Parts: sequence; C-alpha cells; structure tokens
Amino acid sequence: MTGVITASEPSWIAPFRGLSPRQFGKLITALRREGADPVRKGRPWSLPLEDRVLLVAAYWRTNLTLRHLASLFGVSKSAADRIIDHLGPSLALRQRKRFGRDAVLVVDGTLVPTHDHTIAEQSKNYRFSTDQQVVIALTRAAGPD
Repeated sequence: MTGVITASEPSWIAPFRGLSPRQFGKLITALRREGADPVRKGRPWSLPLEDRVLLVAAYWRTNLTLRHLASLFGVSKSAADRIIDHLGPSLALRQRKRFGRDAVLVVDGTLVPTHDHTIAEQSKNYRFSTDQQVVIALTRAAGPD
C-alpha cells in the first residue's frame, strides 16, 4: 500500500520517535535481543518490527485515535490495537530499583480521570479518578563548573 508511514523511510522516524535513525536502529536491535519479535505460531504480524515500534511511538506521542493510526500505517484498527498491547510494555521505561545517596528526587502526583470505577475513587469534584505519582531523579549535567 502506498502513502503509509513506514520506518524504512528515515524521515518518518524523528517526528514520531524523537530519535535519529541510528538510535532507532539500536532500539530495534535491543528489542530483538530481548525477544520482542519472536517467531510464533499463527498468522505473522502484518508490519515488520520497525514499523510496529513506530506505530506505538506515534500512538504515545500524538493524540491520534487507533482508527487514524491504522489508516496511516495501512493496517486495521484491531491490528493497531494488538500491536500497541503487545509492544507497549517492551517500550515502557523500567522502574529503577535504587538511587545514589546524593540523588535529588522530585515527586509529583496528579489525579487522572478514568471511567473504570473499579480502580477509581470519587474525588471532591465528584469525578472518578486515579492518583498517578511519578518520581524523577535529577542528575547534574556534565560540563564546566
């Protein structure tokens, strides 16, 4: 199909992934090493691993719906959803176990509205939301003092 977004065209990588083509290649190699693209029974993926990673990145970086992403990448909406569910955890940041003694940590939290009432609590504004907290370790940039 012509006119679709693909990782084989390097100009699509930077806007949707924020990486240079070389860095993107290293990411793909690392994902393959971790087993993100195993040979399995059943129907093979309709997109190569590079395009699937680009699809997940586009989903996270833009506010496009699955229907729009699917048409941009030339797959069905269901296939786009399966790709995001399969590769998303592999691309997520891993939780850090320990920080150095001199690390400066910033903790921030916010209420994220949700429609799932099984994991949400009703807040003061009568909306159901989930508390999301983030810990960021500040590092000192290397350079002249």
